[in-house]
Amino acid sequence: MTQENVLEALKNVTYPGFTKDIVTFGFVKDIQIIDDTNITLTLDITSSADEVKTQLKEESTAALNKLGFEHVGINIIAPEAPKQLSNSVSGKNIAPHVKSFVMVSSGKGGVGKSTTSVNLAVAMAMQGKKVGLLDADIYGPNIPRMMGVEDQKPEIAGNKLNPLKAYGVEIMSMGSIMDEGAALLWRGSMIMKAIEQFLRDILWSELDVLVIDMPPGTGDAQLTLAQSVPVTAGITVTTPQEVSLDDSRRSLTMFKKLHIPTAGIIENMSGFICPSCDTESDIFGMGTTVPVAKEYDTEVIARIPIEPAIRIGGDTGMPVTYHKPDSETAKRYQEAAKNLLVFIDKVNAEGLADNSAVQPTTPPGVSACSTGAGAASTPAPAPAKGSDESCGTGCGCH
Repeated sequence: MTQENVLEALKNVTYPGFTKDIVTFGFVKDIQIIDDTNITLTLDITSSADEVKTQLKEESTAALNKLGFEHVGINIIAPEAPKQLSNSVSGKNIAPHVKSFVMVSSGKGGVGKSTTSVNLAVAMAMQGKKVGLLDADIYGPNIPRMMGVEDQKPEIAGNKLNPLKAYGVEIMSMGSIMDEGAALLWRGSMIMKAIEQFLRDILWSELDVLVIDMPPGTGDAQLTLAQSVPVTAGITVTTPQEVSLDDSRRSLTMFKKLHIPTAGIIENMSGFICPSCDTESDIFGMGTTVPVAKEYDTEVIARIPIEPAIRIGGDTGMPVTYHKPDSETAKRYQEAAKNLLVFIDKVNAEGLADNSAVQPTTPPGVSACSTGAGAASTPAPAPAKGSDESCGTGCGCH
């Protein structure tokens, strides 16, 4: 019996969730054929899940038993199981293999939230982090075009999907699944379910950071995300105009009520850089977000100017941070990413990512805005006017 015979037999063992076998993946190590009935080997795998270890051990043993080996010793080397980021047993984390979650939000649409998400994700990947980018903006999924993967479809692996990849970033978006130009006429409950599936049913790697591009506003999607995973950092994207800042305050208030640590504000369209002379001009106002940041005890982590390269990069799938690294805009995104990573490290070190306080507390069949077993029609007492306290049910209605 030779090692080639053993490897050929183990090619029948498919890695859970994938279509490739453990030999093709290169997971089989240190084969020791003791005699015709005894063999030992090592499986060096990438998953920490106990069910994956068990399945591989059982199937590998069965494959080797067919070769005539009666005594099979399999040593499995796997990453340490990720710890639950929520520091409360009542918290929830449906994607524990992701170390940190960043919610990129805005009070209104059209302020450059998706552009910010793309360039922050690319910048962190360029700084050596394992990064994912989830396009949770269900109604306006622009990330595939901005990342240059609009013509690609994710591969199916079992009952899950493999994320797309570009610029060192793993990507998933509703725009990569639906037909181009199709309209989604979904109610809030369907959006909530979709976001949960994007977290649970996508084969994300063991990511350092998952950047999540949220729909504009402060609704079902934001609450669902906050209840599903302990969000490490919230970023609000705004423009300098007062009408945008009014909406940004709602986004910042949402972070506070959902107990999401606020990393800061990114001020988009902050000045205009002339492509001919490199002069920066103030056309919409600059620095108007500073008082808002102080009001919410946070900071402005970047002021991103209007620069033609940003628009070109977004339209052509060539992010400015990657393709124009020497531009002023790219340098500011890189600095913002560096500051964000410092903030994430601080939050994780102090155990501040905790969603236990926003978990639903009502039993099945009872309205989240009602209390008592019998009365979906008896609303919970509202907090006093001006109070920041919720109704206590975790529904997010206050």
